[in-house]
Amino acid sequence: MLKKKINVLLVEDNIIEVMKMDRTISLLKLKHKITKAKTADEAFEILKQKESFPDIILLDLNMPKMSGIEFLSILKSNDSLKHIPTIILTTSDNEKDLNKCYKIGVSGYILKPLKYEDYVKKIEIVLSYWCINELKKY
Repeated sequence: MLKKKINVLLVEDNIIEVMKMDRTISLLKLKHKITKAKTADEAFEILKQKESFPDIILLDLNMPKMSGIEFLSILKSNDSLKHIPTIILTTSDNEKDLNKCYKIGVSGYILKPLKYEDYVKKIEIVLSYWCINELKKY
């Protein structure tokens, strides 16, 4: 089955996590376009550019200045951005965070596993799902 290429916005401040994502995409031989933002402010700047508009957003919760939850709240209250599927990628298994994210409108909440092999499997499944999903284009 041919997989379509998707544009992914990765909002992650930890360089090691960004490198892990890059390594995983390379290992899986995926051709998706991964745009990276280290902060919520940087992510919003990217979202203003229609030519690099993401199909999905992978969002870390624990970021400096503006948390992932604050970012998600702003994103989901914006009529031109709220349609973008947003998946939390986090180490936080705090049930309050989980419930708050789903209440705001997150599309998924994924715990980053400790073992790299498990991380690769989760990322492969998440990206495969969004490749077969019909995504809204603007």
